Amino acid sequence: MTQRTLVLLKPDAVRRGLVGNVLARFEAKGLSIVALEHRHIDAAMADAHYAEHVERDFYPPLRTFVTSGPLVALVLEGDEAIEVVRALNGATDGRKAAPGTIRGDLSLSNRENLVHGSDSPESAEREIALWFPNLG
Repeated sequence: MTQRTLVLLKPDAVRRGLVGNVLARFEAKGLSIVALEHRHIDAAMADAHYAEHVERDFYPPLRTFVTSGPLVALVLEGDEAIEVVRALNGATDGRKAAPGTIRGDLSLSNRENLVHGSDSPESAEREIALWFPNLG
């Protein structure tokens, strides 16, 4: 089933010059880039994106991190795109992510873990509408 999913290449990926490497992994898997934008978000956008986490203890440092520099937001499309992207991303904690995954190969952090991918069709729909409101 063809799906769309939102992916964020977080400020650490941009700062470290890993955008091309990460995009190449998604494209090599066969996913198509439907939309892509380089941007710097503010606290309000971070809060809207991470709405389910705003009241949690770990959120304030996450908001500080995600607003600390530019990021790349994109929509990917392909067969089972949500599950495929999450598998390519690897476990949230880069120290525990499997080798061969983006986080497993390139991250040593739980918070600065390079990428975000929607976790369900419902999240993908909400996140794509938030980040790319003009995308039909």
